[in-house]
Amino acid sequence: MNQPLLDHATQTMAAGSKSFDTAAKLFDAETRRSALMLYTWCRHCDDVIDGQTLGFAGAGITDSADERLAALRDLTEQAYRGVPMKDPAFAAFQEVALAHAIPRQQAFDHLEGFAMDVRDTHYRNFGDTLRYCYHVAGVVGLMMARVMGVNDEKVLDRACDLGLAFQLTNIARDIVEDAEIGRCYLPEDWLAAAGLAGRNLADPAHREALARLATRLVEEAEPYYASARAGLAGLPLRSAWAIATARGVYREIGVKVRRAGPHAWDRRQGTSKPEKLLLLMAGAGQALTSRVARSAAPRPAGLWQRPR
Repeated sequence: MNQPLLDHATQTMAAGSKSFDTAAKLFDAETRRSALMLYTWCRHCDDVIDGQTLGFAGAGITDSADERLAALRDLTEQAYRGVPMKDPAFAAFQEVALAHAIPRQQAFDHLEGFAMDVRDTHYRNFGDTLRYCYHVAGVVGLMMARVMGVNDEKVLDRACDLGLAFQLTNIARDIVEDAEIGRCYLPEDWLAAAGLAGRNLADPAHREALARLATRLVEEAEPYYASARAGLAGLPLRSAWAIATARGVYREIGVKVRRAGPHAWDRRQGTSKPEKLLLLMAGAGQALTSRVARSAAPRPAGLWQRPR
């Protein structure tokens, strides 16, 4: 075992995602290691594109976002070819991608999400927003499911649904923060109906309208959260516990955004340690229940379908 690589991945998770870090501790040791390795690569790619370190502003960035994206694509290709990787994030990715046969297309689908940011893609309708959610989070759900040993396409659909739900929640929570750096993932037809435009979303005068749009996003996430819960039966027990807990933590963030209304962006919405503990216990109950009813309900019609 490459302990320094694991230590780096553990530190990256703890600093970069307190929500998922709690859940990741519930995996068995082997699955946790692989999940941490995969997360490290995802976090690194995100930070490289944004010129950040673990979500915080970096310094000394001189190359363009296009050049950084090209470098990420090149290093990802090298990782799949088995070229020895010097960068810890890519060494971590190479280990997990080759060990779990993560499809190359899925890794490059994830990089396409960053490319959409680099291109300043606009989202005309909710379907376009969901396509973005797939690239930045749904496909991560697919790769994480591979780490947990999932090969069943129906269970993979549920893993993708959870990623979509997570990202819809993130978008609702971060509307103002994203707007302040010139990004908007809300559908343009929603904005037009509310009398808003992407360029003015950070204006405090628009908080009432934003709250209505955020509530709509949170409500749109619900069928995907429900679909993901039905997929717990297809996971090993400890993985089901971890994913049920992560699902509960992220869903609670959306609940808080909706409850806070126009004040949702006065501070970053999250869950406290006591709340995480309660959600951890609730996740255990959901995981155990999934062992009893192993025949999941059919995936609801009308949900966005991932590429096959």
